[in-house]
Amino acid sequence: CRREFRGSIETMGKGGNQNVVGAAAPELQGANAKKPLRSTHPEFEPLKMTRAEMKKHNTVSDAWMSIGNKVYDMSDWHEHPGGSVLFTHAGDDMTDTFNMFHPPGTVKMLKDFYIGDLIEDAAAVAKMTPEELQSKKEQAEFEKAYRNLRSQMKKAGLFEINYWYYAYKLVSQLLLVSASAYCASYPTALGFVTGAVLLGVFWQQSGWLCHDISHNQMAQQDGQPFSFWNRTLGLITGNLSQGFSVKWWKDKHNRHHAVPNVHGSGDGLNGDPDIDTMPLLAWSIKMAETGKENPTARFMISIQKFSYLPLLLIARLSWLQQGIQFAWNIKEDGIFNNTVKNKDLEKLQEASLQGSEKYIEQALLIAHHTWVILLCSNRPTFLSAFAFWFTAQAVCGFLLFVITSLGHNGLIVYEADERPDYWKLQVTTTRNISGNWFVHWLCGGLEYQVDHHLFPTMPRHSLPAAHELIVSFCAEHGIKYNEDNLFHGTWEVIKHLDVVAREFLIEFPAM
Repeated sequence: CRREFRGSIETMGKGGNQNVVGAAAPELQGANAKKPLRSTHPEFEPLKMTRAEMKKHNTVSDAWMSIGNKVYDMSDWHEHPGGSVLFTHAGDDMTDTFNMFHPPGTVKMLKDFYIGDLIEDAAAVAKMTPEELQSKKEQAEFEKAYRNLRSQMKKAGLFEINYWYYAYKLVSQLLLVSASAYCASYPTALGFVTGAVLLGVFWQQSGWLCHDISHNQMAQQDGQPFSFWNRTLGLITGNLSQGFSVKWWKDKHNRHHAVPNVHGSGDGLNGDPDIDTMPLLAWSIKMAETGKENPTARFMISIQKFSYLPLLLIARLSWLQQGIQFAWNIKEDGIFNNTVKNKDLEKLQEASLQGSEKYIEQALLIAHHTWVILLCSNRPTFLSAFAFWFTAQAVCGFLLFVITSLGHNGLIVYEADERPDYWKLQVTTTRNISGNWFVHWLCGGLEYQVDHHLFPTMPRHSLPAAHELIVSFCAEHGIKYNEDNLFHGTWEVIKHLDVVAREFLIEFPAM
């Protein structure tokens, strides 16, 4: 017999469309339901379930999610190439997130995880008010419109790579690090400052290149990524150039992309790791509340409008530590108290880096610190070499994180179960940076942060053309498009931190 679930209907808003009505088999309802058969099993019959029933399966070990009307069981799948981002949508629809992150051919791999289809509860629909029905219809039309826009961009060639552009970027990186080494060998103040700044800028620009590569922007053909070249170039621009574990960074960054500025709920992985900056910074009252009993957290929140910019100077050091912790599977906290606390995430990360890949990452991290030591040793004394190294770290940290922070911080933060559809989530939580040619160069494509978040696999050089289409689309549909210059935007971020701190101290006064 056909196996079905029945539950309350929810208004669309995160992709998909249910169009079948069915009755539930009682033995398959609730938490004690047996594990469903996948399509590869000889006795497989597709389940029929409502979105409400699917939402119950929202943990790493019990993860169902939908693309369109089809439901897939991804429970405990630790081999996902993109990392733990998969589980940001456990129990939810992932139609647009899947399509925006993956090349077209990936859909063929989903058949092994297929377990059934979404249905709609006709009784629940019958109870909806005319306003709710109209809102549901408008939402479906809106989702269709932004998916059509993506198709138009593909036809216009905006996802095609200009290899000459990236050749220029790679050559310019070699020039930057060579110039830094040359300046470091001069025992003058000018040589010190110029060399350290150039090394910091080299690391920052390597970050943007690694970012492009990890989004499959740089090595692909006909929409299909060259996996070997993406991995190789990612290791070179990540581990070797910057000293970050590219596997660690990609796992973290993909989760951020899927749910930007979203508070996680329960024990799931449905929150944005990039806003997890407590006890140093709180971007919302809810975040601040987690530190209300901690004297250190209370103090840091109270001064966060002053400490924000200085903290950026050492932010890169935290990433260096996390890269080492990930590559060597170190569980203890180091200088920065930032080891993984979520057990599911810990298991996923351990499983994602094994065998030769782990040893390659470790070897390249060692190689990074080796060449950095050799470069800094051009300075005449140990103290000068250390100061050179720290200055370069501070320059990179500030230039890297002031830009990435401006891209999201100070904007709305959603609860996991209240986030809107893919388009509105990305646009309302993201901010572009306006400026001249130098600002565009410095930001490495993230001056078009909104446009990049909507279409993460689009090559950097196509973002200006996409920007015009996206601004027009947002205006047509009445969606606010956030944009500010580097200086005023940073001031807005600082003011937001001040507002959060003031509200926190009023709502949770010291006892």
